[in-house]
Formats: sequence, C-alpha cells, structure tokens
Amino acid sequence: MQPVDGEGMPELPEVETVARALRPHLLGRRMTRVDVLTVKLRKPLASFKQKLADVLDKEIIKISRRAKYIVVEFAGMRVMLLHLGMSGSLKIVPGDVPAENHERIIWFFDDGRSLRFHDPRKFGLVDILPLQIPDSLPECLENLPPEPLGEHFSANYLYQLSRGRRRPIKSLIMDNSFVVGVGNIYASESLFRAGIDPLSPAGKLTLPRYQQLVQAIRQVLQEAIAAGGTTISDFSGVDGSEGTFARHLNVYGRAGKVCLTCNKAIILKTIIGGRSTFYCPHCQK
Repeated sequence: MQPVDGEGMPELPEVETVARALRPHLLGRRMTRVDVLTVKLRKPLASFKQKLADVLDKEIIKISRRAKYIVVEFAGMRVMLLHLGMSGSLKIVPGDVPAENHERIIWFFDDGRSLRFHDPRKFGLVDILPLQIPDSLPECLENLPPEPLGEHFSANYLYQLSRGRRRPIKSLIMDNSFVVGVGNIYASESLFRAGIDPLSPAGKLTLPRYQQLVQAIRQVLQEAIAAGGTTISDFSGVDGSEGTFARHLNVYGRAGKVCLTCNKAIILKTIIGGRSTFYCPHCQK
C-alpha cells in the first residue's frame, strides 16, 4: 500500500480530532463483524475483505494518527489503516441502526455498537497490514517526512530544504515530500499569521522568517485540533459535531472582504499549485 494524501478536507486537525474521539469508544473492544457495502473506494476492497480474518475478535490496543491516516492497532501485530479521502467521515452508532446512503463500511463491536465509514465520493482508503514489532507503524508509513507538530519539523529543516528553490512558499509547505499534513486551509492561515506572502519564492525567505512560519503552523494546527477541526462543507466528528475553527479563519474563504487584522486591505484569492489561496496584501509582504 502506497501512502497518499487526499486533496481537500479532512485535513490533519480533522483527522487528529477523529482519532482522539475514537479512542474512548474503541480501545479494548473487539470487532465481531464487518459489512463491506461497496466493491471499491479509491482502490478495490477485495484484498481488505480477505484480510479481515486477521483482526476479527482481536482486541484494539492503540489508535493513533500518522499524516492523514488513522492507525488502529490490534493484538496480534496487525493494524488497520483508514484514510478519509476528500469527503469521508466516521461515526459511532448502535449496531442495529440501518445503513444510510453512502455508508461504505460498517464495523460491528462486542459492545453492540458500530463504526460507520461514510464516503460519498469513494476517495477513502482502508487496508490491513502487518507490523514488524509491536507499537510501531507499518512499513508504508515509516519513512514519511516529518509531521508539522513533531520534533523533527523545524525552521532550520525548512530553511535548508528551501535553498535554491523558486517555487512559492505555500507550495513547499504543502508538499508531502517535505512535510505531511499542512493542508490548504491551514497553509493559508499559517502564512497569514507569519506575515508571509504565499507567492514568495521559498528560497528567498530568511531563517528568521522560517522561524515565524514554523511557529505559526504549529499554533494554527494546535488551535484547530482544540476546536475540533474546521467544518467547511461536510466534515463532522465521530459524534456528528462540527469543527468550530471556521469561526477563527482570518483569510481562508474570505476573498473580497476587508482584512480583520489591518482593517484596510481586501482579502485576495489566487491559485497556487492548483489550490485556492487567500491572503492579505497589506499584512503579508
């Protein structure tokens, strides 16, 4: 299984929110049955169905996140990887609740509850993989670049990577070969907080500017996680609640409106790397 990073929502804070919310419901539980209600998501599900025997009736001992993957570890050295794609969501409901439209996979547990994977666009991914050692990651995730909230992500790391690069700084921090998890919404918001024009050539930024940017990225992501993520269209948490970080967006989705910080400039929108990008021409130089 090759790692992928789906475009659009959900982004890192939303996936982290879901992983945290699943823990009190699923840790210590055992799956008793799995209903696969579609032939394929992003990839065919025949292999996934064949591997289910490896995890049925095995205790769930850990739930974590790496990049935009939710990693569910079972006793017996197996993990289930979940990627929500562009429109996927998970929710916990009683097992006897009828399946709804666009529910693609239903996991049933020994306490009578179920986990439902709702994915209208079928861009999600799910797989079951072996572990080499307990409490580790499957091989396909071991060599991913640093997490933006991890210890290996630093101003010096970005500064050294960016030398000689002319690409816009927003493209660089969203490049999953450099750092995983700085999605479109949070890249725009982080660059605003750092006062950096998203079109600035990455190789021209100084180390102090990267220090400001790394601090802003960490702050934005941490605040978004605390708010339960950002609900722009259809993201919802495990309990059906919406993320509230949208109330704190300074530039994303605000094209044509006056900047809330300087109260002078109008928020502009441009396209960088095929993604909508929002910024204030006064606050971001």
